[in-house]
Amino acid sequence: MERRIPTERARGLVARALIAVLVFAVAVIPAWTLGDAVERWTGQPLLDWLVTCSLSGLAVLVLAPYGSYRRRDAVLGLVPFYGWYLTSVLAWRVALFPLRDWEPRDDEMWRARWLTGDLIGFWRVDPLPAPSPRPPARQRTGGGR
Repeated sequence: MERRIPTERARGLVARALIAVLVFAVAVIPAWTLGDAVERWTGQPLLDWLVTCSLSGLAVLVLAPYGSYRRRDAVLGLVPFYGWYLTSVLAWRVALFPLRDWEPRDDEMWRARWLTGDLIGFWRVDPLPAPSPRPPARQRTGGGR
């Protein structure tokens, strides 16, 4: 049986936008809902912002590696309004995954490749290689030399 190699196609603008909106909605709307519920329960509007921003930071933490951001950028996701902006940028980038239309970071460049042909203008970053299993430690024999 012939094995087929899957060909990649870039998503169209409408499909990418719909996926990005879905990712953003899944990342942010539960945080807003939970924040509003916490404010109703406690009467503290500051807790609403705290819950909403912390869950936005969590969304950035999860999406960051897929959008060429570092996990430590989740701290920026905690900033009100900027965290939502960062989440929307990451949602837009993740919507095109596994292709990229942005240049990889310097530390990703060694495993990135520029695509040609129908996908000219896109990057693909290969996943990190799986860690190789450690060879078994040599056993010492009890005999002397």
